[in-house]
Amino acid sequence: MHEKIREGFDVFLHDGEKSFGAVRQVRKNEIVVYVENAGDFEIPFSAIKDAEAEKVILDSALLDPRLIEAIRRAHVGEDPRIP
Repeated sequence: MHEKIREGFDVFLHDGEKSFGAVRQVRKNEIVVYVENAGDFEIPFSAIKDAEAEKVILDSALLDPRLIEAIRRAHVGEDPRIP
């Protein structure tokens, strides 16, 4: 599956939700994802559920708790009136 992933792909916990970040690098055993308002996180390929249509969907059960917290805060500073 990692052959399908490219830099710049949006990253989600669930398809249809707002992305929380983007793929910054694709490495041998992991991807590096920039999470808005939190910085870069290394995510092993084992935590990726799916990758297609320029989207990467992660399995939240396999993510580091620090990453889960960063995802939760990714859009905190945004104006809710702007779609």
